[in-house]
Amino acid sequence: MELPELPQIDHAPARPVWPAAPAAHAAAERFGGLPVLQTRASDLGRPGLRGPGSITGRLPMDAAPPADGAAPRTDGLAATDPNRRDFLYIATAAVGTIGAVATLVPLLSQMEPDASTLAAGGPVDLDVSKVAAGQQVIIRWRQRPVFVFHRTPEILKTMQDPRLVGQLSDPDSGEVQQPPYATNWHRSVKPEFSVLVGICTHLGCIPLFYPQPSQTTPVAGWLGGYFCPCHGSKYDPAGRVYRGVPAPYNLPVPPYRFVNDTTLRVGENPSDSHFDFGSIRQM
Repeated sequence: MELPELPQIDHAPARPVWPAAPAAHAAAERFGGLPVLQTRASDLGRPGLRGPGSITGRLPMDAAPPADGAAPRTDGLAATDPNRRDFLYIATAAVGTIGAVATLVPLLSQMEPDASTLAAGGPVDLDVSKVAAGQQVIIRWRQRPVFVFHRTPEILKTMQDPRLVGQLSDPDSGEVQQPPYATNWHRSVKPEFSVLVGICTHLGCIPLFYPQPSQTTPVAGWLGGYFCPCHGSKYDPAGRVYRGVPAPYNLPVPPYRFVNDTTLRVGENPSDSHFDFGSIRQM
């Protein structure tokens, strides 16, 4: 007796079935060995959307890992490139740093004195204990160079030599080019320290410093002092001008005082003086 033919049974494993999704969703397909429900961006977050392709989807706890052995992600999002992440961190930090600097620049600018304050010129201190005998230093006061010269005993002796004094135009400082407390043969508070505004009274050049006597430099028979290379004006180590040169007056002496034995303060008179630097004959 012939047996009836039995129906063919498909033994292939059943595809996992996800809950029904809205019609706008695409059909499920295989990705990395795991079922993924493809969605459009406009469908994300809609009620009823669940599954591995959605933001809120979760893979089954017993899902097998992909064929390459990598563990499946459980958030449904692609892995972030570490190089891109580091770049974003660096870029963010750089922008923050630039912003902080941009904020500080105007703040620091406001903390600095303005041009009018600098021009007015407050007192300037100098530690004269660091100025060796025979040495000159230059400091700035009211935007002008101020020569501070530590004169040696030999230089002081030469300043009183009749050969030098006889060549000077105003050896006794008769013209008001210095405060009363510097109106003497050495034109200073202390004989060993001269304090002069280093601007030639002819046309405003800055004289050069030649403290030592010389037969040839900068001119023949030089006895020491200051020489203006612009038009040949000459001054002795006290800033007293020679006769027969273009400069008409001695170099100016600014207001100054000694705060103590070693601190010279330019721009401030002694307590018993009210000398006004604006009263000098010529800068």
